[in-house]
Amino acid sequence: MKVIVDEDKCCGAGQCVLIAPEVFDQRDDDGIVVLLEPEPGADQHAAVREAAAVCPASAIEVTSD
Repeated sequence: MKVIVDEDKCCGAGQCVLIAPEVFDQRDDDGIVVLLEPEPGADQHAAVREAAAVCPASAIEVTSD
């Protein structure tokens, strides 16, 4: 799995951080997503897919290996 985030789309809702804090964080100044792990381990795949699904701005893209 590979994760790509589009910072320009991000609205700073923070749902991704709540769902997968090992993979996503937010910038302190504006809340925009920060991708911590572009290739998360298998144990994180379900959480990352959920984070992408609930992102209100559709700023998270998940691709298969």
